[in-house]
Amino acid sequence: MPIDIDQTDRQLIRALQDNARLTSGELAQRVHLSQSPSWRRIKRLEDAGVITGYHAALDRRAVGFGVLAFVMVGIDRQNEASSILFEEAVCAIPEVVMFHGISGPEDFLLVVVARDLDAYSELLQRRLHRLPGVRHVHTHFSLQEFKGQIGGLPIG
Repeated sequence: MPIDIDQTDRQLIRALQDNARLTSGELAQRVHLSQSPSWRRIKRLEDAGVITGYHAALDRRAVGFGVLAFVMVGIDRQNEASSILFEEAVCAIPEVVMFHGISGPEDFLLVVVARDLDAYSELLQRRLHRLPGVRHVHTHFSLQEFKGQIGGLPIG
């Protein structure tokens, strides 16, 4: 169940989305609170699952992943046992950086990174096409990224 998030909570969340390395003192100063109440608010947001973690955002190109692909997957059957096998197999592929069950004609959307097209082709042939229950796979390559980070949710 969602918790009540007031304007001060929103300011704290926005500040953390902009820079999760801010000290508790810097955060408190930004929202015009003392350190203890600011820390308690952040702790409440963490405990409620609003803040789920703190991460370093990487530029995929800077670490050698020149290809970003959106992979639409249709599977043969949608029963619990086959879905679990499929989900576990996908989660074991490090190049899959996001994985969603979706509505529409396809069953799943995978966001995949690869060093280059040859590496993606090998991943497709050796791993993705061999996933349990795969009926078909359609790949859409990102040609230009305009806004790529998921962490910045519009919190108000």
